Amino acid sequence: MYSISDLANEFKVTTRTIRYYEELGLLKPKRTETNGRVYTKKQYAQLKLILRGKKYGFSLEEIKEMVLLFDKDRTGKKQLKRTMEYGKQKLEEVNERIRELEETKREIESLLHDFTIKLDSIGGEKG
Repeated sequence: MYSISDLANEFKVTTRTIRYYEELGLLKPKRTETNGRVYTKKQYAQLKLILRGKKYGFSLEEIKEMVLLFDKDRTGKKQLKRTMEYGKQKLEEVNERIRELEETKREIESLLHDFTIKLDSIGGEKG
């Protein structure tokens, strides 16, 4: 069992972040008699998945769908299929962004080359 502070320290997030995920329905901690939050290994694993999903650029809605699918299908098959679908989409987005960045890099390199030639032709000094 983990307290909200335990999880916040473990994952280097604020307790407010964890409470926000709870408000969104991503986490459902148990409550003590004094209404304190208690997180199980399941919520620990869910928070780990949430933060990994955020790292890879998934929206909170996508993450919520993936995380909560396990509750609907305890085999994990639906969760894995949906995660793979989202993963393939995200990979294509990343590949497209890489293509865009490579094109931008080529354009900048070309401009710098052209500027160097222009600077040389007007008698300037190289940078």
